[in-house]
Amino acid sequence: MKVDFGRLDFAIQAKRQDLDLKTKQQHFQIASWVRLLELPNPYSFDEALLLCPISENEWVAWIPDHGEALLHTRQFRKI
Repeated sequence: MKVDFGRLDFAIQAKRQDLDLKTKQQHFQIASWVRLLELPNPYSFDEALLLCPISENEWVAWIPDHGEALLHTRQFRKI
């Protein structure tokens, strides 16, 4: 098996792209309203109030006509 040393720059480019995505990640604040991309039930509102962060990617939120919910950051976006 031969190693193609000409392709080593591929790993460096992939790592650079990963860093760019992290810097583009949205930062959310407590008590801000966000637009839900997935509704928890068909009767709930499409917006939620962020209450507190649980981790870097999870928030406890209050959704009108639904109540409290644990949301991942991929489930909502800034308004």
